[in-house]
Amino acid sequence: MKFDDLDKKMRVYETAADLCVLPGMFMVARLDGRSFTRLTKEVCQFEAPFDERFRDLMMSTAESLMNCGFRVLYAYTESDEISLLFDPGEQLFSRKLRKYNSTLAGEASAQFSVRLGQPASFDCRISQLPGIELVVDYFRWRNEDAARNALSAWCYWTLRKDGQNEQQATQRMLGLSVGQKNELLFQYGINFNDLPIWQKRGVGLFWEEYDKVSRNPLTMQEVTARRRRIRTEFELPMKDDYSRFVRSFIFQPQTQGA
Repeated sequence: MKFDDLDKKMRVYETAADLCVLPGMFMVARLDGRSFTRLTKEVCQFEAPFDERFRDLMMSTAESLMNCGFRVLYAYTESDEISLLFDPGEQLFSRKLRKYNSTLAGEASAQFSVRLGQPASFDCRISQLPGIELVVDYFRWRNEDAARNALSAWCYWTLRKDGQNEQQATQRMLGLSVGQKNELLFQYGINFNDLPIWQKRGVGLFWEEYDKVSRNPLTMQEVTARRRRIRTEFELPMKDDYSRFVRSFIFQPQTQGA
């Protein structure tokens, strides 16, 4: 069998399950670290419940994902996850889901591993969202999840540092309401409201334009050029203010033929 015939025959098996995101649909990727609890607490022994070194690793990984060829409007990271909002006009890989999932997971795994100096891996999934409000709801969901997890993490690790073992700390927190968890922290002199916002609400990354002043080598005159750079926001707003913040990055998709 000639190579071209063999290639055509076998490609069918490789692409038979290909799914593409429809035009006009917003894409949001979510990447999660695999077995990161063991990685951060046993292998690398990061400070619990939060460590700025780990936060910075996640931020730099998110930034690399914004610079690896995709048109990413906004990136959000909390705990061991990263969410990416793509430009609705993104057409890379003809919007094939398997290409997005594999490329993003591979890029994140490689970048994080190099920076950490230890092997680490991420998985990836794509949410296909048909409207702006669902995009806003997605990021509100992750933002609220960050706050909930931060409160639980502070309670758990405060108990652990007070001498309770894993089972005792878990049992002590069982069934506690948000108010009761706040009260538990108060008993140890910790006001959850006073903790750094990035711990409770995650970190956002987005593109901003700025003026860069340089000198024309021929005329030696100063010239100003418009450039783009990634800005990192450690103090994200909450609730409706966060909805408006996310909405500011979203562009309406162009209709076909417009």
